[in-house]
Amino acid sequence: MSKNNFKSIYDEYSQLVYNVCLNYLQNTEDAEDVTQEVFVKIHRKLDTFNQQSSLKTWVYRIAINACLDYLKAQKNKKSVFFSISIMNNINVLPVISDFNHPGVLLENKEALKTLFEKINTLPVNQKTAIILKSIEKLSQKEIAETMNLSTKAVESLLSRARKNLKEKLNSTKEK
Repeated sequence: MSKNNFKSIYDEYSQLVYNVCLNYLQNTEDAEDVTQEVFVKIHRKLDTFNQQSSLKTWVYRIAINACLDYLKAQKNKKSVFFSISIMNNINVLPVISDFNHPGVLLENKEALKTLFEKINTLPVNQKTAIILKSIEKLSQKEIAETMNLSTKAVESLLSRARKNLKEKLNSTKEK
């Protein structure tokens, strides 16, 4: 695939990539930054796309991996900051950023923030499956292709994710 197709890929998939990033990162600025990184990666790797999967699946994979890398880097930054703070006897309380997701009514933000906080505590593969199914509205077949899993494995993963999420949400209600 040639670099000449990049503009059409960007035009077709930029909103999809941004939405995936926003659903993972729950912050518009972070989602914009990672979306930009995703398209830089797509541009660099476009000549290596081997068409074994659909272009959409390939773009989803790059976006999800970029989000996971970003979250991992953020977690490492927080860990280093926390360690330095402890070594210097600085009292630090973790800061939970405001949930910033456009299109969410003010009265629903607290409930949605709680939901995403619980989704974020799921194992990475369960989080990915639940986001792709419930938010991105992909079919199980598309999720299987994106995650390099069988359809049965995705079905099982979604079942475990829903069960874990339900338990986490119920424990929040009981408090």
